[in-house]
Amino acid sequence: MTQKQIGRLDSAWFSRPATILAPLLLGKWLCRRLPDGTVLRRRITETECYFGEEDTASHAHKGRTKRTEILYRQGGIAYVYLCYGIHALLNVVTGDEGHPEAVLIRGVEGASGPGRVTRALAITCADNGAPLTEQGGIWLEDDGTPVPHYVALPRVGIDYAAPEDRDRPWRYLVK
Repeated sequence: MTQKQIGRLDSAWFSRPATILAPLLLGKWLCRRLPDGTVLRRRITETECYFGEEDTASHAHKGRTKRTEILYRQGGIAYVYLCYGIHALLNVVTGDEGHPEAVLIRGVEGASGPGRVTRALAITCADNGAPLTEQGGIWLEDDGTPVPHYVALPRVGIDYAAPEDRDRPWRYLVK
């Protein structure tokens, strides 16, 4: 990878709403330090936004629970949960403390689909609640590359949500 000046995204960057950050994460580097010290970096190609208890597609729709407590924290941490009992899915918690919101990382270069993303980067449910910092083992970097051209599409895999929430164009995919 040819690197321009790299800047790690900090907690202030993640304090903005998920509805703003979901498309802005496209083109950023998702980084993971393995136990042996190796660092994996993959450019983000697809994201999906979940925003508040009012969003019937959000895990927080029914309020605070042990599982969703992390979504209510200040932005800048990982929300990793198990889907279908086999896939760990990575979400970036965003926004202010008290408002549950997150951006699901649906795709990175070389891995399309949120379960494939976590497998490619060795992210597991043990990473749930980790700060998105180098010390936390998962972080995001910006090398100054502009946000790529993308399309906004309805979210997928949320048949349980209200029709208006299913139809929101809150999935962002690099063209």
